[in-house]
Amino acid sequence: MARLADKLNGLAALPPAALRAEWRRLYREPAPELSPDLLVRGIAWRLQEKQHGGLTLAIERELARLTGQGAPPSIPCAPASVSLRPGTRLVRSWNGETYSVLATDDGYQMGDQTYASLSSIAQAITGTKWSGPRFFGLRSPASAKGARDA
Repeated sequence: MARLADKLNGLAALPPAALRAEWRRLYREPAPELSPDLLVRGIAWRLQEKQHGGLTLAIERELARLTGQGAPPSIPCAPASVSLRPGTRLVRSWNGETYSVLATDDGYQMGDQTYASLSSIAQAITGTKWSGPRFFGLRSPASAKGARDA
């Protein structure tokens, strides 16, 4: 298999019929009525996507939202807000101090105070707005970007 750079460099020299055939091979559907320049760009995108990976699900959801199409069926919806069983204890160290949070039926308890969400606790601890689930390590930074925290 030729190197990706060689394939990309060779695309511009292909005649329109060969570009349409390459599009069909890569996308498994007929090429749209586009100029050869746009076909080259679409083929180059697909080749790079196959080698390096495509857009993250969060970016695909955001693009779908911005175009007014909503999330395509193949893209899972953003995860629901974090739901912990009552009695679950979360522990987080922040600036040299350790904080312990207990999930209850009514929300989350830290010390003698009850909070409605982990985000409100994270804000109380840090003084700035945080994704509570991310602050307590329940979500990775990548997945937290795509999902709004409750």
